[in-house]
Amino acid sequence: LIHFFKILFHRVPLGPQRCLTNAFAVFCSHIYKKNHDVTKTWRGKTEQLLRVDDHDFTMRPAFGGPAIPVGVDVQVESLDSISEVDMDFTMTLYLRHYWRDERLSFPSTTNKSMTFDGRLVKKIWVPDVFFVHSKRSFIHDTTTDNIMLRVFPDGHVLYSMRITVTAMCNMDFSRFPLDSQTCSLELESYAYTDEDLMLYWKNGNESLKTDEKISLSQFLIQKFHTTSRLAFYSSTGWYNRLYINFTLRRHIFFFLLQTYFPATLMVMLSWVSFWIDRRAVPARVSLGITTVLTMSTIITGVNASMPRVSYIKAVDIYLWVSFVFVFLSVLEYAAVNYLTTVQERKERKLRERFPCTCGISHSKTMMLDGNYSESDANSLAGYTRNQMVPEEEKQEKMVVHLAMSNESNSSRKRGLRGHVGLRIIQNTHAIDKYSRLIFPGTYIFFNLVYWSVFS
Repeated sequence: LIHFFKILFHRVPLGPQRCLTNAFAVFCSHIYKKNHDVTKTWRGKTEQLLRVDDHDFTMRPAFGGPAIPVGVDVQVESLDSISEVDMDFTMTLYLRHYWRDERLSFPSTTNKSMTFDGRLVKKIWVPDVFFVHSKRSFIHDTTTDNIMLRVFPDGHVLYSMRITVTAMCNMDFSRFPLDSQTCSLELESYAYTDEDLMLYWKNGNESLKTDEKISLSQFLIQKFHTTSRLAFYSSTGWYNRLYINFTLRRHIFFFLLQTYFPATLMVMLSWVSFWIDRRAVPARVSLGITTVLTMSTIITGVNASMPRVSYIKAVDIYLWVSFVFVFLSVLEYAAVNYLTTVQERKERKLRERFPCTCGISHSKTMMLDGNYSESDANSLAGYTRNQMVPEEEKQEKMVVHLAMSNESNSSRKRGLRGHVGLRIIQNTHAIDKYSRLIFPGTYIFFNLVYWSVFS
C-alpha cells in the first residue's frame, strides 16, 4: 500500500501531491490508533492530550450544576511538637484530594492513569482547601515541590501534597501536669460554599492513617479520629469542614522528678529545724530561708515554661501549699524564739527578785511549768517548796530547791523523770514538739487528697 502511494505521489502534480500527503497521514494515524495506546506513544505536549487549552479551568467542574464532591484522606507522617506556651502543635502530613473533572478525560484502551508533578497543577482546577486556625504551613520543596497529580482516562483526579502545618490548639491547663489535651486540625474550602463544593472524608474513619512510629517526649498519643460538620460565616454562607482530632495524655514522670520530688524534699528539709536546739538561731534561720528561696525558684521555673493563664493549675496548688508549709516552719521558729525570750526574761526577773537563801550546799533551782499543781510539787520526795514565793506567783512558776547530795542525787533525778516525765521543759519548747507531729501529718494528708483528686 505504501509503495502504491509512492508511485501515485510521483505521478501527480505538486498541488495534488499535498492533498495526497495529508490524506495519507490521516489514514496512517487512524490505523495506528486502533493498534496502540496513545498514553504510551504520545510525543506531543501534555496540554494537547488533556486538552487543557480547550477549556476554561478557572471555573470548577460542572459549573452551574450541583456541588462537586471532593473526597479527602490524610496520612499523618509525624507529630513534630506540642507547645504549651504558644498553645499550638506542628504536624507533617500527606493531604490527598479526589474528584472528577470530565474536561481532563482522555482516550486509553488500557485504562491506565497518567502522573504529573506540580507544574501541571497551575494550569487546571484544583480544590482550594486550607487549614482553619493555622499559624504557619508550607509545602515541602526538597528536591522539588512535593506535589503529585494523577489523572485517569475517565477524568478522575488524585491530587496529593506533603505539608507541614502549625495550628492552634485550645488547651486547658487546670489539671496540668496531670492533664489530657484534645487538639484538632480543620480543613475547609476557602471560596466554595457547600452549594458548589462538597468536602467529605473519602473512606470515613479509614480516611485517616498514622505512622505507628509517631511518639512524643511528653505526651502519649491516645487516639486519632475524624469528624465533619458545617461551618457558617455570616457574610459568605455555609462551608463543609473536616476535622482531624487527636487526644494526648501527658507523661507525669518528668514532672515528678523535676517538680514534685524537689518540692517535697524542701518541705521535709524545713522540718529538720524542729529537732535543732531553739537557741541555735543562725542554724534554724539559715535553714528556713534556704528552703523558702528554693521553693520560690521551683515555682518560678515551672511558671516560666507555661502560658500566663488566669486560672489555677494543679501544679500551682501543690507548689504553693508546699511553699506555705515551708514558710510556716519559719514562722514557727519565730514564735519559738519569741516565747523563749519572754520565758527567760521572766525567769531572770524572778531570780533577781527572790534570790536563794536556803543555805543548803550544792543546791540548784529548777523551774517547773505553771501547769503543775501544788500537790504535784509537794509529792516529789526530797523537794521543799520555797515559802517566799507569793500566792500570785504560784500559778506561773514554782521554785523547787534540789539538794545535790552524793547518794540521793541520782535516785531523785530518776524519780523526777519517772513521775513528771516529758512535762518538764528544758531545752525544747512545746511548740517544736507539737510541730514534729502536726506538720508531717498535715502534709501527708494533703498529698493523699491531692493525688486522689487529680490522678
